[in-house]
Amino acid sequence: MTKINHDDRMLMEKAIYYPLLLSVLEYDRKVTEVSNFKIKTVYLNLIENTMKLVQKELKKVNDQLRKSNMKVQRELNDGLFTEYNFYYKGYFEVHRYYNANLRNNTERLLNEFLQKGRVHD
Repeated sequence: MTKINHDDRMLMEKAIYYPLLLSVLEYDRKVTEVSNFKIKTVYLNLIENTMKLVQKELKKVNDQLRKSNMKVQRELNDGLFTEYNFYYKGYFEVHRYYNANLRNNTERLLNEFLQKGRVHD
């Protein structure tokens, strides 16, 4: 059983999802740069502004983690699951995430950032 309370776990999961979201956005930016869009700067601006927003949120998360003596570290990915080490106020736990769930939650989060311009907790 985990020793991590709900709010702290949500914070730690943001430390998982925001970097994944940045990877997706970076990939999309590169694809958009070489695409045949007629007005590609609009899409590039949307992607880059979203990246800045995610980076700002990630910095807040990392600052909160550091202040609370918490850390998330990505470990093994076997193609089906990805393991993350959670260091929580002197405790250590390994958490396994199904890659399809990681992808789906990253997509949901991207939708939130693009539609609302901010994240809902």
